[in-house]
Amino acid sequence: MTGKKYSFSNIVLGFGLMFLYLPMFILVIYSFNASRLVTVWAGFSIRWYGELFRDRQLVDAVITSLEIAVSSATSAVILGTMAAYLLNRYGRFRGRTLFSSMITAPLVMPDVIIGLSLLLMFVSLSTSIGWPEDRGMLTIWIAHVTFCTAYTTIVISSRLREMDISIEEAAMDLGASPLKTLFVITLPTISPALVSAWLLSFTLSLDDLVISSFVAGPGSTTLPMVVFSSVRLGVSPKVNALATLIIFCVSLAAFVSWWMARRADRNQRAAYQMMGRDQ
Repeated sequence: MTGKKYSFSNIVLGFGLMFLYLPMFILVIYSFNASRLVTVWAGFSIRWYGELFRDRQLVDAVITSLEIAVSSATSAVILGTMAAYLLNRYGRFRGRTLFSSMITAPLVMPDVIIGLSLLLMFVSLSTSIGWPEDRGMLTIWIAHVTFCTAYTTIVISSRLREMDISIEEAAMDLGASPLKTLFVITLPTISPALVSAWLLSFTLSLDDLVISSFVAGPGSTTLPMVVFSSVRLGVSPKVNALATLIIFCVSLAAFVSWWMARRADRNQRAAYQMMGRDQ
């Protein structure tokens, strides 16, 4: 019976992985298609990769999206860390429920509502105080930080709740100031959560289409906006080539992270074995 359950689980797992990764595998294959039609195979060719790098609009959109994603993720992690630390280390305070609700509100609000409200805010500010003069990268960055901060706060808060607070108390009992305890004890301890929150924010910012469409202006077109506009006119093989490069970069980053984690785990086990032998 156990063997049958094990075989059934393997079959279900295989179908699940196939459902997830078979479309990506097909996309990678058709990125090397010589035909202009993405659904017709006309032989192997890398011409669309050359066309991709010659497409100035697409390259500029990639650079713009990366700049916004990096800056948004970094700012969201900083703000999310501050909010999570306040919620987890200062206990009950006046307005805590309201503050927590406002931080997590973007998690449950539709993107259309967030984008429309931010657009109205930017238009009102521009009319009343003259800032921002035009919608562009700055307004997209503000919008992305707004909704990414909610995700980073949740991720970092969960790690802070699991952390043993007695370590921080011991450091302060030994003479460390609260600020030094934060940078020497707390932040290094929750660093995996900080990295996870940054990667999540980076992905959400790079992938956002709806909110960016509301707050973007001329000369600040992001990659999802360019891809969406091109898909509406028919899928270009250049989009397949771009998606293949993104899949390759993500897979390479995941492999490097796995290799580094495995190496660190192996070194830690070796250190424990050496300590056991010495004892």
